[in-house]
Amino acid sequence: MTEDSLAPFADQKYLNLESYRKSGEPVRTPVWFAQDGRVLYTYSRADAGKVKRIRNNPRIRMAPCDVRGRLNGDWVDAEARIEDRAGAEHGHGLLDRKYGLVKKLGDAFSRMMKRQRVVISIRV
Repeated sequence: MTEDSLAPFADQKYLNLESYRKSGEPVRTPVWFAQDGRVLYTYSRADAGKVKRIRNNPRIRMAPCDVRGRLNGDWVDAEARIEDRAGAEHGHGLLDRKYGLVKKLGDAFSRMMKRQRVVISIRV
């Protein structure tokens, strides 16, 4: 992965994550993300469809987008991975810094609702 492949994501708030069903059908989801060098991090409920799809097939595509998923750039092929506890803590820290109070409020709500979450790392 080169830094150039991540340049389109530099000042973006969302990326459109395209994961694949077992049938090969693509499913697109706009998500928050944070960058650390050559790795992007996002998070999701542990029981979300995108998490199940990534567990079955780590190959994804991503593109910068707006909150509704409208693309702001080209698709980039990448690989996603569900992070372990240390990776999840690191990813949440990056996301907390980027999204601030809004993310922290969402975290509090998730804890209150006892929702399990996972952090997903993405590498081109």
